[in-house]
Amino acid sequence: MNVLITNANVYTVDPAQPRATAIAIANDRIVAVGSDAEIDAVRLPGAARFDMRGAFILPGMIDAHLHLMWTGMAMQRVDVFEAPSVREAVERVRARSAQTPRGQWIQGHGWMQSLWSGQFPTAADLDEATREHPVALAAKSGHALWANSLALQMAGITAQTADPEGGQFVRDASGSPSGVLLENAMAMLNNLIPLPASGQEEEATVLAMSAMNRVGLTGAHCMDGGNGISSFRAYERLREQGRLTLRIVKQLPVEELDAVVKAGIRSGFGDAWLRIGGIKLFADGALGPRTAAMLAPYEGEPDNRGISTFEREALFETVMKCNANGLAAVIHAIGDSANHDVLDAFEVSARQSPDLKGRVRNRIEHAQILHPADIARFAQLGVIASVQPIHATQDMLMADAYWGRRSANAYATRALRDAGARLAFGSDSPVETFDPLAGMHAAVTRRRADGTPGPDGWYGEQRVTIEDAIRGYTIGAAWAGCMEREVGSLEAGKLADLVVLSRDLTATPPDELLGVRVEHVMVNGEWLV
Repeated sequence: MNVLITNANVYTVDPAQPRATAIAIANDRIVAVGSDAEIDAVRLPGAARFDMRGAFILPGMIDAHLHLMWTGMAMQRVDVFEAPSVREAVERVRARSAQTPRGQWIQGHGWMQSLWSGQFPTAADLDEATREHPVALAAKSGHALWANSLALQMAGITAQTADPEGGQFVRDASGSPSGVLLENAMAMLNNLIPLPASGQEEEATVLAMSAMNRVGLTGAHCMDGGNGISSFRAYERLREQGRLTLRIVKQLPVEELDAVVKAGIRSGFGDAWLRIGGIKLFADGALGPRTAAMLAPYEGEPDNRGISTFEREALFETVMKCNANGLAAVIHAIGDSANHDVLDAFEVSARQSPDLKGRVRNRIEHAQILHPADIARFAQLGVIASVQPIHATQDMLMADAYWGRRSANAYATRALRDAGARLAFGSDSPVETFDPLAGMHAAVTRRRADGTPGPDGWYGEQRVTIEDAIRGYTIGAAWAGCMEREVGSLEAGKLADLVVLSRDLTATPPDELLGVRVEHVMVNGEWLV
């Protein structure tokens, strides 16, 4: 379909033409951007004209870090997201068990021990809900699993079971696993849980995509953990069926690195709907379970510096193998020690393959707390800082409790920007909401929706401008996914992905950003919302 959009307030994210009032679209491509008079001169047979009455238009927004299928699955499972108490979480599991055939797994997501006086829950707590179903509830961070006794028994986890490398069983005073599994230890349960039945993966993906389209997302970089290949195949099936409504950049799990290299697949391979990003691996844990790898111990825990889930030497070898074969390394790193090691690995790899500089787009996912000396290294090494602004406001109380004064270098968005780092913004959904306007609000205010912690925000010197936030969710994310020639700005020749909002974000007071509505969304030249 040919479309003429006129009488609009278009924010193009194109520095050569920052503002416009009209856009001409032929089928799935933008053919012209300019004034109403300029677009009126464009001859498009049978074009449908849309008078936007001054509405604000942005490029389609892209989430640079989320778990698409996991989000869809979480929407279908037991909702323990930020449950206010262990008792409330247990009751929600009890209610689901009454509707679930005996012996089938019950899964859920979203609990936070920080809401429960910092204490981890136990298998005995879940046993009160059911002893007839194995239960596995993922923490909000995704770096811990809470299981009942039946699930532990099925996995063969006993007092004699040693902690796996890069993982840990939380234990009671007698040394017996108490019901919470951290980091690599989670695999012992996850490997037992049956894969989704035929069609369930596609159903969950479509459910999540539809919800994401409604908040203005037209693209997503998918991190789908251990089911990475399975989810990729589901995305392929949806691509073949013409059912994708998000442009997906897929990160492949490090466990498949050898197969990917053997097949000759490189970062950027694919089309505008489904593209290979890079190889995803984890350098450490997370803040919530206090497993992020730190240079100095956690506050009040002199023996705890977190967990490195990838040995330093193996990390270096893996990054070099990725890069030498044209694959970006996409690395989860939260603690300052993990970030330092990952930057070191990128530096060594750059020396080994200097010809790949600028062509292989290595990324650090989260980069939540950095040693001050490491901030400038992102730009120096050409490493993308793939960050989630909403983590700063949601995690601030935990960060203050666990990292103390070091939090001044946590979620350092402004410092990274000022040092010249490329920024790509995302949400880490289902860990946090995938609504990009919520992410923008967090980025420019460093405050929660209720205004806490106050007018200046949490470490307010790390606030960025609304223009920075828009770039992070558009051209920044597009560049990180090797998609900048197709999407990320509204320019002639690019794909027709755009969002119509109720207010001009650049003229909206930061406190009012959460009140802005998404009115229409176009993907590939078609109105979806």
